[in-house]
Amino acid sequence: MDHTELTDIYASLGISAPVLDFAASVEASLKERFAQIDARAEYNQLKVVKAMQDNRVSDIHFAATTGYGYNDLGRDTLEQVYASCFHAEAALVRPQLMSGTHALHIALSGNLRPGDELLSPVGKPYDTLEEVIGIRESVGSLKEYGISYRQVDLLPDGSFDYENIRRAVNEKTKLVTIQRSKGYATRPTLSVEQIGELIAFIKGIRPEILCMVDNCYGEFVETIEPTDVGADMIVGSLIKNPGGGLAPTGGYIAGRKDCVDRAAYRLSAPGLGKEVGASLGLNQSLYQGFFLAPTVVAGALKGAVFAANVYERLGFSVHPNGSEERHDIIQAVTFGIPEAVIAFCQGIQAAAPVDSYVTPEPWDMPGYDSPVIMAAGAFVQGSSIELSADAPIRPPYSVFFQGGLTWYHAKLGILKSLQYLCDAGIVKGF
Repeated sequence: MDHTELTDIYASLGISAPVLDFAASVEASLKERFAQIDARAEYNQLKVVKAMQDNRVSDIHFAATTGYGYNDLGRDTLEQVYASCFHAEAALVRPQLMSGTHALHIALSGNLRPGDELLSPVGKPYDTLEEVIGIRESVGSLKEYGISYRQVDLLPDGSFDYENIRRAVNEKTKLVTIQRSKGYATRPTLSVEQIGELIAFIKGIRPEILCMVDNCYGEFVETIEPTDVGADMIVGSLIKNPGGGLAPTGGYIAGRKDCVDRAAYRLSAPGLGKEVGASLGLNQSLYQGFFLAPTVVAGALKGAVFAANVYERLGFSVHPNGSEERHDIIQAVTFGIPEAVIAFCQGIQAAAPVDSYVTPEPWDMPGYDSPVIMAAGAFVQGSSIELSADAPIRPPYSVFFQGGLTWYHAKLGILKSLQYLCDAGIVKGF
């Protein structure tokens, strides 16, 4: 295939020659960076294969169960695979965990009791956790059950405020929650090494404090996970990184067996725990998605690096910047005006294989305190390992881009976002 054929098909998708030429110059500068991403993906792929082989995965594990789901061999073995891969004692991997927020709620409410205090040493958590905790009043929050909350903000340079963390820890502190990714903030994402240092500091004050990591968007970005550096629990969503784009729903909690068991009793019922919960024919998708996850994450990472370099070169503030080490798949771009955020998201939507003809607009989504725009033309509703972008419509008007089941689709999404900004007159010179 010659260059003209590629140019022609991009043109048929609405990408102008100047935008395509600009993107090609950016991509050409990233060969070494992409090779590093591929090397990590190879390591993580082998790690997943070994976990599956060690647990003797067979096609019998793909069989469906119904009703109570007693003796679901596929479900139980999948949880052993997750535990093996993440070097944890146990795991809870269930379609009944409806989202990352739900999985975090189950982990928190299963391991906290009235009178306990929850501490976040990395500032305010993601918006949807505010009502779970009770930062914003909500029916059924931890606050309603007598669980208090305290937070210590990061220092201006994004580092941990160790002095005030030490002061915040008290006799009521039962669990520390550490959000790895940035959420709707422009702070740096935490590396696994940084998380390990923070956990060691917390355990040095009081070893019995539980340390939970919100691992959403971080799985398989590095070659180690927070469970390798002392986390008692890691929590995530299957329609993000570990589901590999094939998981149709679900979440996971992995870590210490007693912590996972308490979460399981909260998810089902006391006395039942992990013994119930039918897999309903989803096991094959969950296994295969986990198998594909390292490669899918690599594609999403290439898209994030590409986006950072494209928009940084155009003069916009990007987080992380174009050369920084990556610790999650999210790329933030700060535009400063709402019109640019909306145009970016509409461009991402226009690149989708599903619902490309839909025009996303900001709206008041449940769980958020400001209007939010979301672009997600996905095979799985809300799947943010697929090409997607979202943003709260509030200053500093930053958009958060993530996903792409393949690098080529992530690339198309960025090209379409730039084309929409050019067509709107927000980006000039093309």
